[in-house]
Amino acid sequence: MEATGVTAEPVSGELVSVAHALSLPAESYGNDPDIEMAWAMKAMQHAEVYYKLISSVDPQFLKLTKVDEQIYSEFRKNFEKLRIDVLDPEELKSESAKEKWRPFCLKFDGIVEDFNYGTLLRLDCSQGYTEENTIFAPRIQFFAIEIARNREGYNKAVYISVHDKEVEKEGNHGREKADSGRAEEKGAKREGEKVKTNKGEEKEKEANKEINKSSETAM
Repeated sequence: MEATGVTAEPVSGELVSVAHALSLPAESYGNDPDIEMAWAMKAMQHAEVYYKLISSVDPQFLKLTKVDEQIYSEFRKNFEKLRIDVLDPEELKSESAKEKWRPFCLKFDGIVEDFNYGTLLRLDCSQGYTEENTIFAPRIQFFAIEIARNREGYNKAVYISVHDKEVEKEGNHGREKADSGRAEEKGAKREGEKVKTNKGEEKEKEANKEINKSSETAM
């Protein structure tokens, strides 16, 4: 994945390597549990990197493929009224939905690398990749929906949420430092007053000694 107008090299390189690691569609693995688990773990790595990306960069500036414009145009032409902020699984997985999605996906065979490989897709775009909020989808379906979410501003909820937490954390840290500084200042003030009191007592003792000496001399 690429980012336009932003610096995203630390995650984009990792994302590319993870994408290449997903070398086969899930259905190609048959019933081998070890291979299915390895594939699922790699898909999760892909998802984690993508979520990190939209959390650290304003999603509207992201470019996920070299043909984002074509994907988005075809997607909205075919799925004009599809709600993408919170997806209904039936709109993706039912037999009637699959019939509609199939020709769209096949348009990108040879255009988008690994267009039909299994990828994790969030149902509610304001939330992360939890078990309840995640389904498997072909990669081109993931691209179509996530490109639309980025362009139409839905993924910005993640970016804003993460940054609000960071600001709150920095604010709490600043308040802690301020409270610590005030505590140190009060402690220093108390020490100063204690020193002054001790010095005053010493002077008073000295004065009393002088008075006693003067009284004894007079007698």
